[in-house]
Amino acid sequence: MPVIDVQTDTDALTLTITAEFAAPVERVWEVYENPRRLEKVWGPPEYPATFVEHEFTPGGRATYYMTSPEGEKFGGWWRFETIDPMSSFTFEDGFADAELKPLDGMPVSQNRYVFEATDSGTRAVFTSTYESAENLQKVLEMGIIEGASAAINQIDDLLAA
Repeated sequence: MPVIDVQTDTDALTLTITAEFAAPVERVWEVYENPRRLEKVWGPPEYPATFVEHEFTPGGRATYYMTSPEGEKFGGWWRFETIDPMSSFTFEDGFADAELKPLDGMPVSQNRYVFEATDSGTRAVFTSTYESAENLQKVLEMGIIEGASAAINQIDDLLAA
């Protein structure tokens, strides 16, 4: 399984997931750059994602929804801040309503995804920072660790296909 470590830091308001992939950085990076590939691994297997927009440029936006086994849709949005190709990107991440507009009253996180080459492939560190301990706790109670880990753990299989 790619996820090798998960850390929460309530003082720093962060959730950090570290993963190692059996593929070069370029192949892992392409998963996040290409919405058709990203939707195969964004969200747990039983909640497949559909990206409606994905403008992977600084200032660009992405909107998506995940569909539950019962057909219920859960929206989300990103606003890309920085992109250092093959190395890292930062973005704001939030929940969205049925029209994929930001949902008031739900946590928004600042994210930094970092990728580095290793002897066996790629190490990725996914760090999410929340505005408050309450918001971090809310997403933890919603199952973010389990959902994000299940999503990330799909990447090796996608790259092997």
